[in-house]
Amino acid sequence: MSSDDLWILGIHMTKFGKHADLDRVDLAAEAARGALTDAGVSMRDIGILAAGNLMGVGGIGQLLQKQIGQTGIPVYNVANACATGATALRTALMAIKAGECDFGLAVGVEKLSGAGLLIGGTRAADGETWIPAGRYGAVAPVDGRLGTETMPGVFAQIGMEYGYRYGGTSFDLFARISEKNHAHSTLNPLAAYQKRFTLDEIKNDVMIAYPNTRPMCSANCDGAAAAVVVSGAKLRTLSPEQRRRAVKISASILASDPWREGCQVLPDINTLTRNAATQAYEAAGVAPEDLDLVELHDCFATAELVHYDNLMLCPQGEAVAFFESGATWRDGRTPVNVSGGLQSKGHPIAATGIANIWEICCHLRGEAGQRQIEGAKVGLAHVIGLGATCGVHILEKSA
Repeated sequence: MSSDDLWILGIHMTKFGKHADLDRVDLAAEAARGALTDAGVSMRDIGILAAGNLMGVGGIGQLLQKQIGQTGIPVYNVANACATGATALRTALMAIKAGECDFGLAVGVEKLSGAGLLIGGTRAADGETWIPAGRYGAVAPVDGRLGTETMPGVFAQIGMEYGYRYGGTSFDLFARISEKNHAHSTLNPLAAYQKRFTLDEIKNDVMIAYPNTRPMCSANCDGAAAAVVVSGAKLRTLSPEQRRRAVKISASILASDPWREGCQVLPDINTLTRNAATQAYEAAGVAPEDLDLVELHDCFATAELVHYDNLMLCPQGEAVAFFESGATWRDGRTPVNVSGGLQSKGHPIAATGIANIWEICCHLRGEAGQRQIEGAKVGLAHVIGLGATCGVHILEKSA
C-alpha cells in the first residue's frame, strides 16, 4: 500500500426505515459510533469531521460532536442534494490528502419518513401581467410552465427520453427493474423494505409518474451512515486485522453539470454521470468490465436503466439489452443494487452516498452474508443530486 493511498478503515449503516424515537442527531451518532468501532479507533484519533444533512436546520456536525465527543477538530457541514453523503466523504478524504490529518470521519443522516414526494419549487398563480420577481423572474420555478420539477416527473421524462432515443423500453421493462431490486432487498436486513413484489403487484400499484408506480420510486425513510477514512501511511502502522479489513478508495470523483443548453431546463444527468464515471475509471485504472458489483442511484426504475449506459456498464444505447441479459441480477455478470437499491433499501437523502459505499465494502470484505457476491474485489458506488452533482467512488479489496 502506498503512503498516498486513501482507505476506508471503518464503516457503518443504521437500519433504514421509520425511527420515531430517534432524531437526526441520535441516528448520526449511532452511525458514527458504529464506524469508529468498526475501524478500531476513537474520536480522539479523528482529525476532521464532515457531516451531511439536507432537510434539517443545519449545524449537524457540531450537534453530533456534543453526543460523540468534542475534541476541537474542524467540522464541515455539507449539503449537496442527494450527493450529500458522498460529498461529506470526499471532504474528509481531501483533508487527509492535503496532509492535515491521518483519520477523518464522514457522516450522512436524514429524517425523511412520511415526507411524501420530493418536489421542486412552488408555482405561483398565473397573472394577466408579467411581473419579474427573483433572480430568474417569471420562469422560476419552471414547474407547470416548462415542465416539472417534481422528482418522479423529472426521472419519468429521463427514462422515456432514453426509450425514444434508443428504443426497447416499456412499462413492463421498468417494472422488472424494480422487481429485481425488491427481490435483492429480501437478503438485506438493514433495508427499509424487505418484501419481494410480483411483477403484477408493481405494475398495478399507484401510478406516481408514468412509467414509475409507487414501488418503482425511492423510499423516503430515516437513516444514517458513516465512514472512517485513513491515509495509506497511517494504515501501515495499524494492526494486521485493521489492514486486512481496510478497503482501498481507488477513485473519489465529484462532478457537476457542464454547460449544455438543454440542462438549463431539464438536468442532464446522463452527461453528468458519464463524465464522472470516465474520470473515476481513469483514476482507478480499471474498466467497467472489471467491476464485480455496482450500487447506483436508482431513485426511480427509469433512472437505473439510463445509468447502466451512463456508467458504461454496456455499450451506449444498449441498456435495455444489458438488463434483458440478466447481467444486473445478483447472480449476473455485473450485479447492480444487491442491497435492494434506493427503491427498497431506502433513500434518506444525505445518508445514501455513504450507504451505497457501505454495501460495496461489505462485499469486498466478504461480510455481506446471504447476499455476498463471491470473490468480489472491485466495486463502484454512484450517486447523483439534482442541482446537479454526481459522486462516483471505485473501491478495491485489500490485497
